[in-house]
Amino acid sequence: MSTTETVFALLTNYGPWVVFASAFLSCLALPIPTSLMMLAGGAFAAVGDLDLVQVAAAAFLGAVIGDQTGFAIGRWGGAPALARLTRNPARKAVLARAQHLIDRHGGIGVFLSTWAVAPLGPWVNFAAGATGLRWPRFAIWDFLGEIIWVTLYVGLGYGFASQIELLAGLMSNLAGLLAALVIAFGLIFWIRAMIRAQKEEKSKSTI
Repeated sequence: MSTTETVFALLTNYGPWVVFASAFLSCLALPIPTSLMMLAGGAFAAVGDLDLVQVAAAAFLGAVIGDQTGFAIGRWGGAPALARLTRNPARKAVLARAQHLIDRHGGIGVFLSTWAVAPLGPWVNFAAGATGLRWPRFAIWDFLGEIIWVTLYVGLGYGFASQIELLAGLMSNLAGLLAALVIAFGLIFWIRAMIRAQKEEKSKSTI
């Protein structure tokens, strides 16, 4: 059974509950196809098998509660918890990118991680909690970002129900492109900041 068929079967059997569980668990870095789940949930709503408001609410609540749980793990577990989560070198590299996003952009980094660079999202949650980002700031930007994520995927699933598999592939490619662009712009700004700092240091040394 393909991933799409599995998602359809789960939605048929469990409805919005499986959308909630999928969104929650994916925000804790579990490899679950939540974007496909939301697209399919929107498609099921379009043909009358599910209620659109229930699907969107389930996805939003699952994502927000998952993000808050990740933040709490980082906040209360601190560096030891992150060390256990990143014993794998690949995970350690992803966490480093998430940490850089938080260090440079703070709440905006949280906002971007929920939809523009969604693969970093769970690690941004952990890093934001561990580095002491204030919870109200995290929560506000998290809510705003998840509204965009849920509206985008559930809405597209609803609007293009007959092309769900093609749409899933296109959205996967788009997510990768957005992530690459955000990382590229981040590197550009970092390089410019380093050059500016070096120029300022040289100017001070010549005085």
